[in-house]
Amino acid sequence: MDLNYSIKVYKQYFNFASSHFLIFEDGTREPLHGHNYRVMLKGEVSELKSDMVFDFLDIKPIVREVCDSLDHKLLLPKQNPRLKIFEEENNFVIIPPCESKFSIPKQDVLLLPILNTSAERLAVYLCDEIRRLTYERFQFKFQHLEIEVEETPGQSAIYVHKEEL
Repeated sequence: MDLNYSIKVYKQYFNFASSHFLIFEDGTREPLHGHNYRVMLKGEVSELKSDMVFDFLDIKPIVREVCDSLDHKLLLPKQNPRLKIFEEENNFVIIPPCESKFSIPKQDVLLLPILNTSAERLAVYLCDEIRRLTYERFQFKFQHLEIEVEETPGQSAIYVHKEEL
């Protein structure tokens, strides 16, 4: 099936500033650091409904909401088997494979259902959340949804979800 129609949305406010570190295959980790991420969405369908792919006025608040949920947080991959995370009073204690130890207030941490906090994995997470909210609120699914996460200008990762029909 050819997809003939698409929308592309990238607003200045589709952004979030977060900190993270990657855990590499050999068990080493990056130093804790942050990025000012930007997000772009491209959604495709094969047929128009009401002469539109999807109303811009409906998709923009969803993307913004998902971006805002990540803003000013330490992003941690709760599915990474090499990362130990446990609660201690009002903090999360984080122990990566190198055995360094972080203690961060819970309110400053977001545990994500991903394996690592790479731009690629963040793009998957953003796509899943945008798809979920779009369906919950509008019973709508893009047949092809592309999410781009720009880590720094000129450096981004793209994830493409193709809906099974």
